[in-house]
Amino acid sequence: MDKNWLERTELLITKNGINTLKKANILVVGLGGVGSFAAEFLVRAGIGNITIVDGDTVDLTNINRQLPALHSTLGKEKADVMENRLKDINPEIKISKINQFLNPPEMVELIENQSFDYIVDCIDSLSPKVELLKIAKRKKIKIVSCMGAGGKLDSSKIIVRDISKTNHCLLAKQVRKRLKKEKINKGIRCVFSTEIQNEDSLLLTDGSNYKRSFYGTISYIPALFGLFAAAEVIQFLIKKAK
Repeated sequence: MDKNWLERTELLITKNGINTLKKANILVVGLGGVGSFAAEFLVRAGIGNITIVDGDTVDLTNINRQLPALHSTLGKEKADVMENRLKDINPEIKISKINQFLNPPEMVELIENQSFDYIVDCIDSLSPKVELLKIAKRKKIKIVSCMGAGGKLDSSKIIVRDISKTNHCLLAKQVRKRLKKEKINKGIRCVFSTEIQNEDSLLLTDGSNYKRSFYGTISYIPALFGLFAAAEVIQFLIKKAK
């Protein structure tokens, strides 16, 4: 076997697995503490085509948990920083980049214009999150959705289950309620934590960018959510290829 940067990966998933991941086309929406790590884990595994979406810029408060957030990147577009980073990992990767928050019609257009093998939902605001899940479900595209990583500390409580089996997550509860109105009760894989959120870490905001409040966060929990989401995608693709 010729030496290459995916040599160790190929030993584990075989050349067939490598080729499957190389051909796969993945959409990652949201590049914060969860999505940035999910995108990087996907690319380091050998995913060959990825679309990354985020309309935000790097802020000082992102440094505690977000991959693109450094003092040297403050004020820069998260999607730009991640694009450069992912291309530095795999110069041959095909990246589509969208530097904006998508509204429902734009989400529909994006998903209809490309053939995605899997969607990774790392949106942390309720309304756009629900819209993406509804669109993916109606278009019958596989999607893994990351729920609330804030207010949590126990890494052992993170699991992946169907949305109907989520618990002890306020975001998941709100998502379930919204989806129920659309007659969607199951069939969406979710990354969530069964740990009860620390209510003392809640901070109310002015409601900009769909957010009315947020919980305190620690460095490793959002990253682990991203890890579980990426693993869900990769394992699905590898099993499908066998």
